[in-house]
Amino acid sequence: MASGTARTPSFVSLSFVLLLICFASGGGMQSVQGQKTWCVAKPSSDEATLLGNINYACSQVDCSVLQRGRTCFFPDNLMSHASIAMNLYYQSRGRNPWNCFFKNSGLVVATDPTFTWKKDGGQTLHKVLQSDSTKAWCKAANSTK
Repeated sequence: MASGTARTPSFVSLSFVLLLICFASGGGMQSVQGQKTWCVAKPSSDEATLLGNINYACSQVDCSVLQRGRTCFFPDNLMSHASIAMNLYYQSRGRNPWNCFFKNSGLVVATDPTFTWKKDGGQTLHKVLQSDSTKAWCKAANSTK
């Protein structure tokens, strides 16, 4: 019994050292350099959380692309608007995983969440990214930092 007790502190010490090494080396918290990532709202987020995320993100970054008549207004729903606002914030802060936390309602994705939609009646819309004559692209520009 005494020998088992003596091993416990060294095991705990070894675990602690390995944990420190993991954190010092980034421990998986950093994305692969140059990898494009986006922040979107988790589908399980409720309306109050989505509204809170929009209000917070848009108090920190310019969310004018979400206004009626601007490129990112459609689809006009909380999930889309929250995802765009959260991504604008995430991109502006350097694409760090913690900048997409939003009280555990954000999700960092490596798959481009861009959607397309057809313009109504030839209406000219501000475009966030270049597009052809039948599609407009709506997403925050991805940082290259």
